[in-house]
Amino acid sequence: MAIKLVSVSPAQEELIVKAIALGDRYTKTLGLLTPPAYEKAAEDGGLLVAVEAGEVIGYALFGLPKRSARIRLAHLCVAEEERGRGIAGRLVEGIKERYPQRLGIKAKCRRDYDLSGMWRSLGFVPDGEVRGRGRDGEILDGWWLDLGHPDLFTEMESDALLVVTVDHGVFADLRGLTDTTGAEESRALEAGWMADLVEFAYTPQLVHQIRDLTDTAERQHQQAALTGLHKLSTGSAAVEERTRELVQAATQAVPGLAANPALLRGMRYVAETSCAGLQVLATRDPLLSRLTDVAWEVARVRVVSPSTVTLHVDELRQAQVYRPADLMGTEFRSAEVAPGAEDELVAFFEQSGADDGSAFSERLRSLNEGGIAWRRELLRDGQGRPVALYAWSLDGRTLVVPVLRTAGHPLEETLARQLLFLLKRLGRDCGAEIVRISDPHPSEAARAAAGDDGFFEHNGELVALLVNVCGTAAEVEVVAGGLARELAVDATVLDVGMPAEVTAVLERAWWPAKVIDSELPSFMVPIKPRWSTELFNVPAMLIARSDALGISREHVYYRSSQRRGESVPARLLWYVSDGNSTGEGQMVVGSSRLDEVLIDTPDVLFSKFEHLGVYGRAEVERAADASGHAMALRFSDTEIFPKPVTLRRLTSLARGRGLTWSPGSLISLSKISSELFQAVYQEGHRTT
Repeated sequence: MAIKLVSVSPAQEELIVKAIALGDRYTKTLGLLTPPAYEKAAEDGGLLVAVEAGEVIGYALFGLPKRSARIRLAHLCVAEEERGRGIAGRLVEGIKERYPQRLGIKAKCRRDYDLSGMWRSLGFVPDGEVRGRGRDGEILDGWWLDLGHPDLFTEMESDALLVVTVDHGVFADLRGLTDTTGAEESRALEAGWMADLVEFAYTPQLVHQIRDLTDTAERQHQQAALTGLHKLSTGSAAVEERTRELVQAATQAVPGLAANPALLRGMRYVAETSCAGLQVLATRDPLLSRLTDVAWEVARVRVVSPSTVTLHVDELRQAQVYRPADLMGTEFRSAEVAPGAEDELVAFFEQSGADDGSAFSERLRSLNEGGIAWRRELLRDGQGRPVALYAWSLDGRTLVVPVLRTAGHPLEETLARQLLFLLKRLGRDCGAEIVRISDPHPSEAARAAAGDDGFFEHNGELVALLVNVCGTAAEVEVVAGGLARELAVDATVLDVGMPAEVTAVLERAWWPAKVIDSELPSFMVPIKPRWSTELFNVPAMLIARSDALGISREHVYYRSSQRRGESVPARLLWYVSDGNSTGEGQMVVGSSRLDEVLIDTPDVLFSKFEHLGVYGRAEVERAADASGHAMALRFSDTEIFPKPVTLRRLTSLARGRGLTWSPGSLISLSKISSELFQAVYQEGHRTT
């Protein structure tokens, strides 16, 4: 009988069960993957099976991260008795056919399995290596299959790394000598495909529990195994205070719960995780699991099971390291570095090699001398501590950045992402077409984030293009190609009708480029003045707020759950919807990129997006409709128009293009043509 490829849906339970059974035959080579992971993959469109005579003879299990255009291949499994028939190749081709808009497929495989020939035969090429965190410390080879889309500016993109605190129960599951009931759930965290996604950390409470073990062999074995985890240091006074707060809240929240030793141990894990600046604690402790709300409300720590980490690593990572809501609640101040203050900064920002210590401060001083007008900007937090340092100058059409450093800080990764976009906005405002970060040792947080923003390695520097064109693929390609040739790098060919996902990646890399004749759709979003002010400071607040970092890169906006044809990714235009009877005060104020649309209960939405601000739980609840659900629009990289487009002008632009238009069209979110988006966008940026 013919082999059929089937994209498994959650309703096809029999196929899921058969895929699990096949995977369980090869756990020694594939790594353990629990049944919920297969079910989640089916729900997300990431389970493809090869079926013959009603039996699953092979499958591919893969992830489709929201914040990446790559496909992450976790399992490629074919029954041993069926190998040699080309089934693996058909599964890979099936993934490519179903997700042609993605940039490529990434996989990892143990080097000692000696399967390089197989990966090469499937079209994959080597893509680095990483040491696994299994008991034998195996080397995992990376493999990459390109799907042929423009990706010149995405080679620095990397998988997320989530730092997770583990309690003693999970640690013993992973590193102990004795098998315990349910340990398989924890061991799924060490599957090869998770190797560069999750880093485990431990707090002093774990060390205390290991020390209390009475079995000498087990105790010594676990003590030695600590070397494979990240050690967290916490201030004892802060931990004691946070622990008291947690215990008090826990005994109030759960009637009859006594402050017993088990409760104290669990709350100390939460407190130490919180005081170390982390947000995720993995545990299988039933008592801790009952207190997840307390841990979040008091300490902003997510207490989760190991399986939750496995299934939701991307969402947990994003909520942990990228917290623009916290930036908004902290008074950052920016000022130029005063002459003579260079030596003070050495202690706050890491240096390397020949750029160490006095050499670093001397290099800073040199930027205050000579004929080039360098701006040396220092960012301090609310306590006055230096948290970021950058210098820049305009050289013709290039914004040169010889220094880009971020200091150790709970919000360091958030700051790094914000600063990269700030530099791009600064470059465009100055008329630059290229941003060149020439710092020989930029902070690791900035380097790690740069790939997502289109920066690429060029002659030892990080370079990005600023393609200030809102037009057709051909028009964007002309400008981008000219800049690429100027840098002596390969030009990227753009096609009419590019998939929305690829276009969104390209528009982020070449910001502020807009490729109008692509499949990326556009929507007009009405927004009340209050929320426009909170999100964008338009209309401006009566009391000016700090704009040291500009508008946050990423936000969430809530509305009723009624769908209006929304799709992701997309472009948004923001229309301030309240004004007087003549339309005065009603205007389009800016544009953004739509990254995610989610409909759920207010509690679920607030828990997922609280880190993006500016809404409180009560305000999310008010956005819900009669169904009890609300819609969250997660958006990023907002551009506020220098010249808002009034309702009168918007109507004129629409009618001038033969479009039927009335103010009534703007009562709710509505899809608009790419032609109208282009006209409004260009009008908003018109300088004459």
